[in-house]
Amino acid sequence: MADSEHHNQQGLSRLRDLCAGDGDRLDLLEAGFALSTLHAAESLDLVPFRQHVASMADAVADLVRRRGPAPEMLAEVIARAYAYRGDSETYDDLQNADLVRVIERRKGLPVALSILYLHVARAQAWQAEGLAFPGHFLIRIGIDGARHVIDPFHEGSVRDAAELRSLLQQVLGPDAELQPSHFDPVSDRDVLLRLENNVRLRLAKREDWAQAARSLDRMLAIAPDRADLLFEAGQLNARLDKRRAAIAAYERLLGLGEGTSDPELRRRAAILLQELRRGLN
Repeated sequence: MADSEHHNQQGLSRLRDLCAGDGDRLDLLEAGFALSTLHAAESLDLVPFRQHVASMADAVADLVRRRGPAPEMLAEVIARAYAYRGDSETYDDLQNADLVRVIERRKGLPVALSILYLHVARAQAWQAEGLAFPGHFLIRIGIDGARHVIDPFHEGSVRDAAELRSLLQQVLGPDAELQPSHFDPVSDRDVLLRLENNVRLRLAKREDWAQAARSLDRMLAIAPDRADLLFEAGQLNARLDKRRAAIAAYERLLGLGEGTSDPELRRRAAILLQELRRGLN
């Protein structure tokens, strides 16, 4: 096995281990670093990046000791002291979805910045989770029974209902109204999927199908039993003429319990699998 492929397989194994279990609460920071390692052409020394994030967590803890806990302390440290911000100028740059590059550049996508905010908040033993808000990733912080919605992309602003309604209307149109479902928590697994999906979509837009397939491999390491991802992996590998990989993806999909995947997706996968098998004969 070539060194680069060995590095990739090791990285995928590490990511799978970090994402094992129900996926509700994971070590988001380490999983984000594992994704960065897989994105990188060369090996990364993660020690300085871990130390950097630990320094931010310590700075927030110091503020809490001196002044008592408040959600604005995340912005005070991460956005103002450490100068993190959303990258609105080059939003589609792949570096914005790579946690190591986000730390180096101090800017990134909403979900990448959110991983830093969530980690630092959880280091204070605060409740912290991503939200299912449409079109723009937000997080919610719980402190002493009070819950606050934070916008990491816009310098960690604590958003009130009027601001959230305005943000929603920017995304969905002027008639959109806030719904309770917009504030449903999302699992840490879904946070990581959203992070890597930003990479996959941009690679697909460039029609870089080989790298898009590698991105799908990373998403399947995060969520091995997601039928939609397995179906797409089958399609993409068939497109790249990697028939055995495509067959394996469809077989894994069909091996999931019938109640866990869409019947129409299973029907289509069975047809495509039959065609691929015929092509091997």
